[in-house]
Amino acid sequence: MRPDPVAAAAFMAPDVRIVFTGGRLFGHPGEATAFNAARYRWVKKRILRNDVVPGPEETVVYNLGTLYGEWPDGTPFEGNRYVDRFVIRGGVIVSQEVWNDSAERILSR
Repeated sequence: MRPDPVAAAAFMAPDVRIVFTGGRLFGHPGEATAFNAARYRWVKKRILRNDVVPGPEETVVYNLGTLYGEWPDGTPFEGNRYVDRFVIRGGVIVSQEVWNDSAERILSR
């Protein structure tokens, strides 16, 4: 969760496909970082587990946990569930899908 999109891009294919909750599509980690910067004052992950599903052509990794941090107005939050799904091929991430409860929490505020 360190906002370092340049370092993150080193682990991703040049044509990576990053899809956030709601179908927001990004082609570079910097775009996802900019989106998060507008949604949260700051945000971190409490990783509960990683599930790895190896396959002959690719490996899928599910990262599950909760988010905690502050909304843009400074209100703290915690316990916001998330799932990240990574597809790895040839040693790099070719896709990432992100699901979390942020939209539901924003609506309920």
